[in-house]
Amino acid sequence: MTVYIAIDDTDSPESRGTGRVAREIARVLSEKWSVFGITRHQLYVHPDILYTSHNSCAVIHVNGCGKEAENALFSIAEEIMLSDFIEGSDPGLCVAERSQVTPALIAYGRDAQTQVLDQERARTLAKNGKIRLKGLGGTEDGVIGALAGIALAARGDDGRYISVGRIRSLTGPVTVEEVLRAGVDCVQTVDGVILREGTIMEAEGKSVKPCPLDRKVVLFVKVENGVIIPVKRG
Repeated sequence: MTVYIAIDDTDSPESRGTGRVAREIARVLSEKWSVFGITRHQLYVHPDILYTSHNSCAVIHVNGCGKEAENALFSIAEEIMLSDFIEGSDPGLCVAERSQVTPALIAYGRDAQTQVLDQERARTLAKNGKIRLKGLGGTEDGVIGALAGIALAARGDDGRYISVGRIRSLTGPVTVEEVLRAGVDCVQTVDGVILREGTIMEAEGKSVKPCPLDRKVVLFVKVENGVIIPVKRG
């Protein structure tokens, strides 16, 4: 069973971003459970929505744990988020298993990428679906993006991985073979050509960011004048 742990609005302009908080939670959880990876999902950018930089949420994917693990997963994530609370942030936390993601929740996730939503809809959906959703400070508006993150992650074709396998250990130019060994299932061009060799020219200090696609980890690239360049999606 896959359990998703989604967090949103954990930061301020002066603090570390939501992705870093998610990686810390994942690090602690990986001591006991099988953490597959972390995805980043882009939400709606609009003047009526307060956000720090890009209005994205992060979702940790935990595989192979039973229903009974949800309380522990939630408690650990909550403790880390509260210990790292930043004044001016409005964090939200949501934990759900894939079977709880209904068509109504999928629709909500899509709406969160194109519309201004409110807490009432998020909290009602969570209550009706028996999904654990909680605001952890400030206005608690982070519950909106946290619930959306669950839906978007469960689709298996949205956002991009900010951590999966060993990709974060590969920075700068890296071969296709190394990327595949690190946990990426496929490297392909945006027009569908699958690559099995060559060097991917990522910027020094940066790691590649593959995407979920049909529940596979796929790195999209483009080839310009014989040079393989990663394409950022999501």
